[in-house]
Amino acid sequence: MQQYVSWCKEKDKETKRPYSARYIGSMVADLHRNLLKGGIFIYPLTSKAPNGKLRLLFECIPMAFIVEQAGGVATTGKQRILDIEPTELHQRVPIFIGSENMVKKALTF
Repeated sequence: MQQYVSWCKEKDKETKRPYSARYIGSMVADLHRNLLKGGIFIYPLTSKAPNGKLRLLFECIPMAFIVEQAGGVATTGKQRILDIEPTELHQRVPIFIGSENMVKKALTF
């Protein structure tokens, strides 16, 4: 993820980088902005949260549905969010969600 963020901050006139970074602290507010202006929301797994932090049933699936209806992509990095069969009520997953080109680029790093 550090490499992807560094890539986003590099200057490149052709791709109109550097991209601005914004973190409101609420998945819904961040994704609302991304739907209006484009972008990506990333909450990857970490050593402290090896299964991710956001809840599949209450946060990730509803937002994935909305973003995909708008033409975007929502994935754990390995699997489409809407294809996951929940195994527990508060199951947590990592998430990469946003415009198709930015999510695909993030997953190449």
